[in-house]
Amino acid sequence: DPRVLTLVKAAGEAGVVVLMDNASILPGDAEKLFNLALAAPGTRFIFAHMGGMNFRFWNVLKAARTAEGLFGDNVYFDLSVTVATVAGSPIQDELVWTMRNVGIDHLLLGSDYPQFSLAQNVDALAKLDLTAEEIAAFNLENVTWPANDPAALERMHGRMASAGHGDRLDIVCALDQLDLDEGREVPIGGRHAAGLTHH
Repeated sequence: DPRVLTLVKAAGEAGVVVLMDNASILPGDAEKLFNLALAAPGTRFIFAHMGGMNFRFWNVLKAARTAEGLFGDNVYFDLSVTVATVAGSPIQDELVWTMRNVGIDHLLLGSDYPQFSLAQNVDALAKLDLTAEEIAAFNLENVTWPANDPAALERMHGRMASAGHGDRLDIVCALDQLDLDEGREVPIGGRHAAGLTHH
């Protein structure tokens, strides 16, 4: 649908990050999202679940980065569900290989609540054969807020409760900068994207 391309390009111009499901429930899901990202290089995308059991497709990014002017390096991935499903399986090493090819600094962690919990996904991540540096980058830089700031999380719970959504808190923070209290811009972790879904 050409309207989708128009919409995501407008989002990019406005500095809005686009989050789209990428569980590959329908055939061609990842391929279509890749083409969308190519067509809108000025828009930053987060593709949830990194293709699900079709995660291998995203190794294409390693090749795409070598083609001058082709890829805007504008794609990030949430690993929820996929990491919990694949950890401990015969294809675990392939997931790690894919994570490295797409870039550890382009990975975020979520829960996909209520089907999975954040704890399940964190536990699964710990089972992967990642280096200490990769684990440190994932936990301390990509997921900087509010995982390491209980006060910020409590404030957000309060805001959600006052809006009538206190029973569920879904946060995907994929912004360059954010300040919860004053609305001022402050750096977060020196990253272009940081993410967390918490319940």
